[in-house]
Amino acid sequence: MLVIGLGRFGSALADTLDSMDIDVLAVERDADLVERWSKRLPVVEADAADPRALEQLGAKDFSAAVVGVGTSLEASVLITGNLVDIGVPEIWAKAISIEHQRILERIGAHHVVLPESESGKRVAHSVGGKMLDYIEIEDGFTIVKMRPPKETHNFTLDKLDLRNKYGIQVIGVKSPGRDFEYAGADTTIRPDDLLVVSGDGDLLERFAQRP
Repeated sequence: MLVIGLGRFGSALADTLDSMDIDVLAVERDADLVERWSKRLPVVEADAADPRALEQLGAKDFSAAVVGVGTSLEASVLITGNLVDIGVPEIWAKAISIEHQRILERIGAHHVVLPESESGKRVAHSVGGKMLDYIEIEDGFTIVKMRPPKETHNFTLDKLDLRNKYGIQVIGVKSPGRDFEYAGADTTIRPDDLLVVSGDGDLLERFAQRP
């Protein structure tokens, strides 16, 4: 995985990928950041906005690349365009605004993320309801971690029939002092359990707001 830019977003992503034993090569033009991260990650000091630098790095041989540059829209667009031109199969790019996102998508980025916006949505759902975590995957499909509504307490999932009743699916259950377990028809929901639930975001919101 090629990670370009070691600001807060890029460095956190690269560090996490490395901790997951995924091979990472980071590219950063700031010498101070290169020095800071070189003890933890393979880092190359280079300006990825220059297509010759990407060529020298062998960027075209990577199956995926992440453009973590966000402070300079021009640099972000140039780097993403360079990656598109050399045919990197999967390009992720960070955007700092909706307009920035549209530009990146138009020039060929396969995935565009707005970290601050997405973080804000997750916090809003957590603060505004009973959801402890909220991740929108795509086109409204969402996965949440939440406390179980009272009506589910001490019933098995086959008795609750939540998919037909509310249009949501319980993926798994985490009970205090026990490992996470994937849910089955005979899984019993306890009052102090944590549920991992999937479905349409609006349906999940309604389910989470039940007493």
